[in-house]
Amino acid sequence: MSKPSLRDLEHHSAFIERHIGPNDAEVAHMLRVVGHDSLDAMTDAIVPASLKATGGLALDDAMTEVEALAKIRAIASGNDVYRSFIGQGYYGTHTPNVILRNILENPAWYTAYTPYQAEISQGRMEALINFQQMCADLTGMDIANASLLDEATAAAEAMTLAKRMGKSKSNTFFVADDVHPQTLEVVRTRADGLGIDIIVGPAADAASPDSFGVLLQYPNTFGHAADHAALAEAVHARAGIVAVATDLLALTLLKAPGEWGADIVVGNSQRFGVPFGFGGPHAAFMACRDAYKRSMPGRLIGVSVDAEGKPAYRLTLQTREQHIRREKATSNICTAQVLLAVMASMYAVYHGPEGLTRIARRVHRQASILAAALRKAGVSVGDAFFDTLHVTGVDAEQIHLYASHQRINLRKIDAGSVGISLDETVTRADLSALAKIFGVDLTDSAIDALDAEVDDALPASLARSSSFLDHPVFNTHHSEHELLRYMRALADKDLAMDRTMIPLGSCTMKLNATAEMIPVTWPEFANIHPLAPPSQTRGYRQLIDSLEAMLVEITGYDAVSFQPNSGAQGEFAGLLAIRAWHRSRGEGHRNVCLIPESAHGTNPASAQMCGMKVVVTRCDANGNVDVGDLRAQAEKHSANLAALMVTYPSTHGVFEEDIVEICEIVHQHGGQVYTDGANLNALVGLAKPGQWGSDVSHLNLHKTFCIPHGGGGPGVGPCAVKAHLTPFLPRGHHSADGTVGMVSAATHGSASILPISWMYIAMMGKTGLRKATQVALLNANYISKRLAPHYRTLYTGRNKLVAHECILDLRPLEKATGVTAEDVAKRLIDFGFHAPTLSFPVAGTLMVEPTESESQHELDRFIDAMIQIREEIHAIEDGRLDRDDNPLKHAPHTATAAAASEWTHAYPRELAVFPLPVLKQQKYWPPVARVDNVHGDKNVFCACIPVDAFKEAEDADA
Repeated sequence: MSKPSLRDLEHHSAFIERHIGPNDAEVAHMLRVVGHDSLDAMTDAIVPASLKATGGLALDDAMTEVEALAKIRAIASGNDVYRSFIGQGYYGTHTPNVILRNILENPAWYTAYTPYQAEISQGRMEALINFQQMCADLTGMDIANASLLDEATAAAEAMTLAKRMGKSKSNTFFVADDVHPQTLEVVRTRADGLGIDIIVGPAADAASPDSFGVLLQYPNTFGHAADHAALAEAVHARAGIVAVATDLLALTLLKAPGEWGADIVVGNSQRFGVPFGFGGPHAAFMACRDAYKRSMPGRLIGVSVDAEGKPAYRLTLQTREQHIRREKATSNICTAQVLLAVMASMYAVYHGPEGLTRIARRVHRQASILAAALRKAGVSVGDAFFDTLHVTGVDAEQIHLYASHQRINLRKIDAGSVGISLDETVTRADLSALAKIFGVDLTDSAIDALDAEVDDALPASLARSSSFLDHPVFNTHHSEHELLRYMRALADKDLAMDRTMIPLGSCTMKLNATAEMIPVTWPEFANIHPLAPPSQTRGYRQLIDSLEAMLVEITGYDAVSFQPNSGAQGEFAGLLAIRAWHRSRGEGHRNVCLIPESAHGTNPASAQMCGMKVVVTRCDANGNVDVGDLRAQAEKHSANLAALMVTYPSTHGVFEEDIVEICEIVHQHGGQVYTDGANLNALVGLAKPGQWGSDVSHLNLHKTFCIPHGGGGPGVGPCAVKAHLTPFLPRGHHSADGTVGMVSAATHGSASILPISWMYIAMMGKTGLRKATQVALLNANYISKRLAPHYRTLYTGRNKLVAHECILDLRPLEKATGVTAEDVAKRLIDFGFHAPTLSFPVAGTLMVEPTESESQHELDRFIDAMIQIREEIHAIEDGRLDRDDNPLKHAPHTATAAAASEWTHAYPRELAVFPLPVLKQQKYWPPVARVDNVHGDKNVFCACIPVDAFKEAEDADA
């Protein structure tokens, strides 16, 4: 064996070995189980030859962690961090360090998945119900959801909710001309797809037009807070619905919208401890009347009871409703900004109502003092403001020029006015610097003098008198010690990737490496306002251009927009591009979208949002697209065919042989092919959708490219297109022609987490990315082969192999024993595992995706658990376990139940909680028993649990 050279030793990247779970010896063993001699041989047996990309990826070799961090540090240095007082919905904030370290930087929180499995998600759901309570209290509404993507898209969702719930027959939505500009733009984009007419005018005119709803901003984009009570009454008199975009911090001082007539209230929780991040991610919210709760978009945390009669949290009502209602879904939302909502809720828990009010009063006093100082110097400033000054009658160009010399950003409004938005980070030195820009000398003593003589600027009629955040959770954890322990207690209730494999099919839960996460909190990325001048954001431009080039090479497309901040938003953007392309060719009548019956539920939901008519095509007995039926439907709808939406590899976990022919059929009939990028983890380095005939894809950076799921968000869903669709990307992409408006509030979406994916690709390099894909295929096939004697894999592809995931068919077992797929999912909790994807895409099945990051040890641990569960099912079959009283039917088992003085089950306690000996060494104890879903939907309760509810449950146990 030759001795490695110094150059080899210097540039060896251990990261590939750290990201990919199995080592070479384990890979060799697993290949023998699967029946192949090498990864390449196995890959050849799985992937159709017609799809394989020619040549390797034209990317750089893998960097070490040190090299990649140094390079991205150099990129970050291209950003120039000024003091930004631009506002427009984005504000400076102090992230409490205890939250920064123990939420944002803590894998127990950022590697968790969406809380679809209630029993192992009680901690994150408690944090989210705190968020709901916070938003409902501050807005004065009955109920709030567990976060949306950003304020602009939340406003668009408010429009569609108003359309569904209102009694007006109008098709017009009125938007006040003083809402944030990005909000108006996104509302226009959404309205265009749905055929809703938008009227824009002064807020005072909102009662005049016949509209099904109105959108107001309170305080408005220029800072003014107006009393809209009479306006709301007038809108209600003609059966309209009032939606209001607002600011949570302002509502600690201002009368809540729910108190003066609002029906729906939306906004952004960004200023509650979440940095600018060049636009995101930030958690938006929606609060509304109780009567709307069954139609409210997004996720809603509710309270039910568990099998022991104790209160327990769960996702309620519309959980994953797209998968049930599909094109009839009220929204295509799949991602919420959960991690950011958790941060915002903890910010409120930490500060409490008094602390939040103190921050708001300080900000308002500073704004009032600055306004007074400017007025004394003859500068005109608007009135009735909270934190934002609208300065008029000035030479704006000169003001901005002088401000830039002081490294300060102000809002650009027009040639004669500027905006100044203050926030909790503002100091006396900032006030002096801001005043100096306008030629005013504001000394420390002058600030004190003005403070003594200047009244507040908010109208007395709008002063808040109602209490908020009265629940004990917001009035208990104000010391760092108490908050630290509270967050740790919540995290300990949950299962995340830091404890166990999360084998969710279609969700690609893989390693989110620490080195990838580190740059996210650097000031050069975190502290950049999304509307900062381009001269200050060269680093972001370099990062975005570099990542776009990487993804173009990986996918075979020609351009990528990062604006969509979720996978479903990427679908929406891709379909809008297709629609705009048809219109540009004089074929705007094309509106039929073919979607196979196996598709992700967001696909038909996104299509209907673009005004497309969904036509479902059949799958064959092997789970593949029925090419004959697809051809027949394409011919039938040839004159109006707009697109096909297809997932590849398929939602059934196989590489379909006919994908090239499928693309050709659609193109022959004038349509475009949209390929859902959810399963790209099976393609990177092996095949490129843009080369086999696909025209557009969305890419889940929170799946394939390592941005963590964060309990259900943040997500990034870039839209990747071929050259002919590039002009029709969302406005903001450098090649777009502006035909398609913005689909989210910030030009580059959730830009501050793009460094994660950049780091992943840089550290894996061309060789590592290909190997990662191959090992993802290997791990899935290893599970399928080893479980074959116990469970049938429902669908296989060529050579009886699967792609990166396998569907285990439990339907025969249910028929024989009454054990359901859900029972197996709950029983896995007793083994310390998050369940695979339950009953999707086929009811009565479990879809397993191990990813490349799981070692053979972890795979074997999961396999051992599944074999033990199969043995328990055998015991039911042959009568050794009772059909109704068995470990599967009563899983999961809590420590409380196991330690109780009386054990009422026919099976032993040890079988219940220690079904395998290894569990005696390390055991996860679920905090609640099986949660009653039916009770939760019939008795919808979506607020913080009263303290006495736990007391009553404890008394009942006693």
